[in-house]
Amino acid sequence: MNRDRAKPSPVRPPGVVRIIGGEWRGTRLPVADRDGLRPTADRVRETLFNWLQPMLPGARVLDLFAGTGALGLEAVSRGAREAVLVERDPRLAEDLRLLAAKLPGGDRVQVVCADALAWLGTAHGEFDLIFMDPPFAGDLWRPALVALEGHVAADAWLYLESPRVVVLDPGPAWRAHREGSTRDVRYTLHRRGPG
Repeated sequence: MNRDRAKPSPVRPPGVVRIIGGEWRGTRLPVADRDGLRPTADRVRETLFNWLQPMLPGARVLDLFAGTGALGLEAVSRGAREAVLVERDPRLAEDLRLLAAKLPGGDRVQVVCADALAWLGTAHGEFDLIFMDPPFAGDLWRPALVALEGHVAADAWLYLESPRVVVLDPGPAWRAHREGSTRDVRYTLHRRGPG
């Protein structure tokens, strides 16, 4: 008997992504093995933050389905005033809190452990930049866009990430600014205001 066949397959080790620009460049962000956790690829983040760089200084950012925190942390690293990272998984949220506490200036990052839609129902204040990259299987874009109303600055920016075959229309309050795709995902950046 071949004993190798009888061995269970090893648990997939957690991965790592890195902050790719700004004061925290090179900081490693652990990627836990969780269903639906799919960090935005480095190439996509590089493109996105090239688009966003002029508006980031002083911005208030919301990373609504934070996961690894790569989008919100990258924004603060590149000059955003502050970021709120909303993550419902308690372990992921605690990991984000611990990471932020170790970063110089990490007090500009607030981690909230909550369901994103429920949190939006009780949140206060407006955001200049919103990252919306929910787990694809949950189909949460539309309810999140509805819940987001009242939390968006007049000239805010909205980033959406979805499966490549899904075309998202955030509604008439938003105008398309830029878009791109990879083999697996479509990503779009929108600006608040009339078209």
